[in-house]
Amino acid sequence: MSPDDSAEPERPLRALFGEELGQLHLQVELMCVLVDENLERMRTILVDGDVGLVSVALRADDEIDAMNLSLTERCYVLLARESPVASDLRLVVSVLRATSELERIGDLALRVVKLAPDHHLLTADRRCHDILVSMADDALDRYRMALRAWAMLDLGLATQLTSPSTAMDLATERLTEHLITLHGTDAVPIALSVSAAARALDRIADHTVILGARLRYLLTGEPGHLAAEVR
Repeated sequence: MSPDDSAEPERPLRALFGEELGQLHLQVELMCVLVDENLERMRTILVDGDVGLVSVALRADDEIDAMNLSLTERCYVLLARESPVASDLRLVVSVLRATSELERIGDLALRVVKLAPDHHLLTADRRCHDILVSMADDALDRYRMALRAWAMLDLGLATQLTSPSTAMDLATERLTEHLITLHGTDAVPIALSVSAAARALDRIADHTVILGARLRYLLTGEPGHLAAEVR
């Protein structure tokens, strides 16, 4: 018997490609978890101004950025080498889009994190601070819905995500109405800091809409679902 006769048969290339796609999906889930952890740090900093978490969040964001770069390069390699079609192609290009959205959500979380030195301004007006915390809670809830949707490839959850958050819209409206009533020597710096945090939180919610729309496209192949990505 020759050495070749005792060797295991070579695995079909298609099976290997399928495994690579599975690993790609798992890596996206891992990136989702890293972003989720930084969103939780963001909320903690917003609530109590824990400046000790800032450096942790910054290091975690570097890891998120590195993972985004790694997954992007991996997707390009698969596109060039395999020339995937149909659902496989949708998966690869959807991963490219999803990782970009995740990286953007991470950057928006850092905008709030970096306001930690100005926490006294964020909490100077109780009503403003309460509204900001409610916005953070809504953004986190929607993001975690996106995380579950991608993990389970759940079309129902993805569809829910594509509807803009009514709670976020109402909170933004209430905050704007209250900010214009502020007075005193600190009114302007308070308004600027609160507005910066609110814009970031609102944009995080917007990006979860895109994650939901991209997952709907991945699962159905209907290009009309991509309209939410035009912004």
